[in-house]
Amino acid sequence: MQDQLVFVPLGGVGEIGMNFGLYGVGAPDDRKWLIVDCGLTFGGPDLPGIELVMPDLRFLEDEVDNIVGMVLTHAHEDHYGGVMDLWPLLECDVYASPFAAEMLKAKGRSNNFDYEVPVKVVQQGDTIELGPFKVELINVAHSIPESSALYIETPAGRALHTGDWKIDPSPVGNPPTDEKRLREIGAMDAPLALICDSTNAVRDGVSPGEGEVAESLEKLMLEAPNRVAVTIFASNVGRMISIARAAQKAGRHVVASGRAIHRTSEIARDLGLFEGIEPFLDQDAFGYLPREKVCLICTGSQGESRAAMARIARDDHPVLTLNRGDQVIFSSKAIPGNEKDVLDIQNMLINQGVKVITDRDALVHVSGHPRRDELRQLYNWLKPNVLVPVHGEAAHLEAQAELGREAGIETVMSIRNGDMAMLYPKPEFLKDEVPSGRLYLDGDILCTPDESGVRERRKLSFGGHIAISLVIDGKGQLRDAPQVELYGLPQLEDEEEDFEQVVNKAIDGTIRSMPAKKRGATEVLAEAMRRAVRSEVNQFWGKKPIVKVFVHKV
Repeated sequence: MQDQLVFVPLGGVGEIGMNFGLYGVGAPDDRKWLIVDCGLTFGGPDLPGIELVMPDLRFLEDEVDNIVGMVLTHAHEDHYGGVMDLWPLLECDVYASPFAAEMLKAKGRSNNFDYEVPVKVVQQGDTIELGPFKVELINVAHSIPESSALYIETPAGRALHTGDWKIDPSPVGNPPTDEKRLREIGAMDAPLALICDSTNAVRDGVSPGEGEVAESLEKLMLEAPNRVAVTIFASNVGRMISIARAAQKAGRHVVASGRAIHRTSEIARDLGLFEGIEPFLDQDAFGYLPREKVCLICTGSQGESRAAMARIARDDHPVLTLNRGDQVIFSSKAIPGNEKDVLDIQNMLINQGVKVITDRDALVHVSGHPRRDELRQLYNWLKPNVLVPVHGEAAHLEAQAELGREAGIETVMSIRNGDMAMLYPKPEFLKDEVPSGRLYLDGDILCTPDESGVRERRKLSFGGHIAISLVIDGKGQLRDAPQVELYGLPQLEDEEEDFEQVVNKAIDGTIRSMPAKKRGATEVLAEAMRRAVRSEVNQFWGKKPIVKVFVHKV
């Protein structure tokens, strides 16, 4: 049978974040696999207690020996954040640019992992051979240094995996997207499959450039009468450079706060990305600098409760404080799900008399992803015969699929996590069953949703918990008054009846209604009492709490 080139996403297709792609080459029963990216997403209020969410890798359990390596496109959490936690399941070499490699090492140190991931550093423009795959890293503009598209050549066919990218005429801290190399790839005779970022496919036009943001920040910095604080994604080195240059022109000193800001800026400086940028001052310098001479760069752009900006807004930061007339620039956009947390912080700042500036007020943030005209431009350069939209929710994926059809691309494949798409020799969906899903990081434990206990936690958060302890003798008689503990139920002071009375009434009714002999069966008594208490509380309150009954026989 002729070799096949297949693509299987285990994350990032049908959602924003958690990107994990697989390219397979060979016959169906003898494939070699290349992993592209290993990202995560963050747990939200619907996942109580869950910090991080990662792709489920069950599909690779029996394929570990066939994995030729993992290549990272860049060092954003949704593309590389799962490497440290998931690597023990894969045990393969990881290939990364110098910046991504240093970020990965720093992540391992800060989280106290007791093993090292074997990272091989590759430069943009390099080609690496991994089994049947030849992978070339091509520079693309994005909101983090050294972002790469991957040009993948195999005996079965060719593919271009864009990673995150845009066409930016004025990138900061990065060279522009390598148009020349992309055109060369498009000029080759062999067919090409394009696996492409869809994040901004619903937006017309062209994404503004990072240079335009730099000009806007400079204007705001020059005009501000007092302190200026800017909160950003800690990985956005280009934005740090723009802020620092604007501050220098305005005669301000840059003060940095937040471990992630310090970690990223130190790596960037060590790699020579901060040429001409004065060293950042630590937050202790904030107190003695004149107000008009301060520019603070800090964490907290996503409303994180423990980050510097949230603590400043709550006025409980040990060093940093803002006063009436100071200015805070949110040089970022809220990730879906974080909007309320971000708005809460902005409102707290406004209540203190601080001026808040967001991307609704000025050009202080731009996306690192392509809009529709940039996608059309890429299609024109590459001339793909197959398009696979990835990196987006359903609306984003379908918008790019529609755009690809309008552009005349021969085959557009709309896929989701767990689908197997054969790219060559003949583009089609394969019927292979590919398990996919999510893993939760709960404290230090990586578990499936069913193992996590999140469902019970949700119930607890909705209806609280009632614990009842009974002691009965061999004749089914109560030996002592029942012990009742209520957790998370309303405490009523002025009502004629409260929850404890309702629960005790249900307990008493259950005891009276059951023959003594039947009460001797502890499991039967416990279940009858659980149902009775839950029913009585529901009638009284309109909600069903979790009820646990412990029956002890003496």
